[in-house]
Amino acid sequence: MTAIPQGRTRRAALATATCALAVTGAMVLTGCSENPDAGTNGVGKLSADQIQAKTRAAAQTAPAVRLSGTVVTSGRTYTLDMQLKAEGGTGSVTSEGATFRLLRVGKQLYLKADADFWNHAGGSGGTAGKLDGKYVKVPQGDPAYKKFSGFTDKDLLLDGLLTLHGKLAADGHHDQSGTPTIRITGDSGSGGTLDVSLKGTPYPLRLERGGSAGTLRFSDWGKDFAVTDPAKSETVDYGRQLPTS
Repeated sequence: MTAIPQGRTRRAALATATCALAVTGAMVLTGCSENPDAGTNGVGKLSADQIQAKTRAAAQTAPAVRLSGTVVTSGRTYTLDMQLKAEGGTGSVTSEGATFRLLRVGKQLYLKADADFWNHAGGSGGTAGKLDGKYVKVPQGDPAYKKFSGFTDKDLLLDGLLTLHGKLAADGHHDQSGTPTIRITGDSGSGGTLDVSLKGTPYPLRLERGGSAGTLRFSDWGKDFAVTDPAKSETVDYGRQLPTS
């Protein structure tokens, strides 16, 4: 048997220990270097004010969007499912148990509902029957036009919704339906919270309005859709003013 010199043994042991330490160190460094913003659009590295500015700019320049959820205004809760773009908008609105559809093509606004809706709105039985399931032209001077056209106006609606109130702050990384987001808050959440996409364009994805004024989700950014006037056979011109609700 050939003896192994002690010096060689010590050198081999030292080399083994050094390799083990290097591997362990690499593992530790790898774990410490995990960056939640790696592979993202980089918005998560910005200040809350910069994030809000970027997401508002992205929303304004997007050609189209779909929003769904609830909005509380003037003490009434509206449940919305709307598709919006510069040329108009279409979708459904539910309030106090009544559901109706809105369609805006340019400046022309149409409202479509069943007979129960029109009866509740103050129309007579015969009138309600004629309006049942029809697209009713809403005169621009009618109070209903101002009240409901805002739900179909992309720029107006988003400009009013995407403003958090109070001091802005970042509230960490989150996830919305598989998309990583950075969350910003106004006054620690009492002024609203907004989740902004960390993938691709920094679009807003989820909004909780301050004061329990509703929660909305945004999707289909940039996805086009058609807005065209309904057929004449499906349209009714009620007159100067619709029944008041």
